[in-house]
Amino acid sequence: MKRQRNTTQMKEQIRNTEVQINEEEIGKLPEKEFRIMIVNMIKNLENKMEKMQESINKDLEELKNKHTETNNTITEIKNTLEGINSRISEAEEWISELEDKMVEITSEEQNKVKRMKRTEDSLRDLWDNIKRTNIWIIGVPEEEEKKKGYEKIFEEIIVENFPNMEKEIVNQVQEAQRVPYRINPRRNMPRHILIKLTKTKHKERILKAAREKQQVTYKGNPIHLTADLSTETLQARREWQDIFKVLKGKNL
Repeated sequence: MKRQRNTTQMKEQIRNTEVQINEEEIGKLPEKEFRIMIVNMIKNLENKMEKMQESINKDLEELKNKHTETNNTITEIKNTLEGINSRISEAEEWISELEDKMVEITSEEQNKVKRMKRTEDSLRDLWDNIKRTNIWIIGVPEEEEKKKGYEKIFEEIIVENFPNMEKEIVNQVQEAQRVPYRINPRRNMPRHILIKLTKTKHKERILKAAREKQQVTYKGNPIHLTADLSTETLQARREWQDIFKVLKGKNL
């Protein structure tokens, strides 16, 4: 753009010079003066051309410098982008490693939970097995055992509710006691009586008969007989009973 402008200015200057010296005056000049005039005109043109060349060179140098600066800026931008891409790649690798660790931790936690569940189930089964011959008697008033003892209370319950089992069951008691051992004054209900029998089949017969009779009494007052099972097993049984009731209600 600047080079074209300088060339245009040079042409206008030459044109003005030619206008100033008309043909008539040139024709009247002696040959020597004419030559001098031509030489001066050529020198002026050379000076102007040199100035124009200097200007053009200067413009070219500026363009070159700007081009260099632009290249440097582009290089810096490329380096910055490469650095950003490198950090993004590192972040992605770090996130991937964290995800892998989370999967490992989750898997370990799941395995740990499964092992704990198996351990709890084994302990519950072991505890239920230890207590498999036990029966809870619930609802017998306190102080009754001081008059006759736990075995006698159990015998009276059998005679009162299941007289056909008296001879076979009453002599099968291994251990009997109130549980818990201390009275809690905040509880309105009497403590349970725990009866440990010699064989599981005796416990099953008594509980089956109690279910069939539906109402078990002691001296005419209602009491409750149940198996001595862990809380988890009892809860599981209640849940299954609820399911069976729903299925029965739908005739399934």
